[in-house]
This record gives sequence, C-alpha cells and structure tokens, in this order.
Amino acid sequence: MDLKRYSHADAQDIRSLLLDIHDEAYANDPDPFHSRERFSYFVDLWSSREDWQCVLGREEDGPVGYAYGAMFKPGGWWKGHQRPAITGGSVFALSELKVVPQWRGTGRAKQIHDTLLESVEADVVTLLVDSTHNKVHSLYERWEYRKVGEAKPSDDSPLFAVMAKELKRS
Repeated sequence: MDLKRYSHADAQDIRSLLLDIHDEAYANDPDPFHSRERFSYFVDLWSSREDWQCVLGREEDGPVGYAYGAMFKPGGWWKGHQRPAITGGSVFALSELKVVPQWRGTGRAKQIHDTLLESVEADVVTLLVDSTHNKVHSLYERWEYRKVGEAKPSDDSPLFAVMAKELKRS
C-alpha cells in the first residue's frame, strides 16, 4: 500500500477524496449523523487546524482509507466528557480512521493508523468509538487503547466510548 502524509496546507486538495471515502464507508447507513453533509462539517473543522495531519492509503485500484487528527490545546479534550487525570501531558486527537469496505480486515487500517502516529509528538492519543460498534472497540483494545469514559458530544451523535493510549517514544 502506498501511504502519503498530508498537512493542513493540503486539506482542500484532498477534501473531496476524504468525503468520497466516507461515503463509501457509510453507503448503507441511513443515520443522518453519517451523511456526507454532516461529515463535511467535521472534515472542515479538523483540517482547519494548523497542526492537522492526515495519512491516506492507496492501492493501484484506488483509495484504501485514511486517518487524521490534530493536537488538543493544553487541557483540551472531547466535547461532552471530562478529561481524565490519566491522560496527562500533550494529547493527539485521532478524529477519523476510515477504510473502504473491501479493505477491512486486511491490516490496512493498522498500517494507516501507525503511519499517522509515527510523527505525532504527544504523550497520549485519544479517539471516539461508537459504543454500539463492539468489533471496532475490540480492535482498538488490541492496539492498546483503553476506554476512559463515554461522551455524547452533540444531540445527533451516538454515544461514544472515549478511548486513549500512551504513546511510547524511543
């Protein structure tokens, strides 16, 4: 898989591709929270941050998926949840990790995830997982994340498990 890193400066160049991958990932999901229009708000919100980072994976026949996020400001945390004391230091928020259906279960998500985090200079990485998605929750636990709480950041959002893990630096 070809992995390429993008920054805030590249966000508008890859915006449509991120939205297209999102649409493919949620093609059979009628929930308005997962609509392209709703998701475009989050893409624009996160990618407007100057420290936004994205890794996009591709195979010869097209996109595989992506991961992106940015640093929380000091003391910052997910809306709808108090920051736990165990997440001290600097925190990178992994806002999205999406893989198109044909590549799920192939290890590509882990490659994209790990490549994104390689250059992240933070003590902790955190993410949100829909509480009803047990397989995804278990996957992140295998990747050494642990649940530190639950959050419902907006009225139309699902209840999310808030997960975090320490980043080990050599």
